[in-house]
Amino acid sequence: MATQRHYEELARQLSAIGTVKRGLTRVLPADCPSGAAVVLMLLDRYGEMRMGRLAELLDIDMSVTSRHVAHVADRGWVDRKPDPLDRRSRLLSINTSGRALLGEVSERYTKALASCLSDWSDEDVDRLNELLARLRTNFGDTRSRAVPQHAASSTTRTPSQR
Repeated sequence: MATQRHYEELARQLSAIGTVKRGLTRVLPADCPSGAAVVLMLLDRYGEMRMGRLAELLDIDMSVTSRHVAHVADRGWVDRKPDPLDRRSRLLSINTSGRALLGEVSERYTKALASCLSDWSDEDVDRLNELLARLRTNFGDTRSRAVPQHAASSTTRTPSQR
């Protein structure tokens, strides 16, 4: 088991991770903030869903989720249609325009990571991915346990999945 000193250093490192997130946010297209990119990624990965399920996957309040969805819908990146099981609800899905933007976002993220981590070995990057996934699981990240509806058909990934 790790010592108190180890946990204190981990807390310092995690609190400074905002620098990494801000650096990655700077590579996004101007009209696509990180919250919008994550919404697109989740809809691409998990398929059509209700707003409540999206809020659960985002692990944020429904009002914040609603703002993210309004942003991506206003730009024509997602489609909303009535849920046939409950006409009061809407089903959200990423569309062709959203997938094209998501491809651009993924490419920008990948290039930024490759540039910043150019001196890292494949093994180092794999190990970081493993440890971050384990950390998320231990903190109850719902995306760690969720099974994508069509994961085999989607290869786009952003750092938020890691």
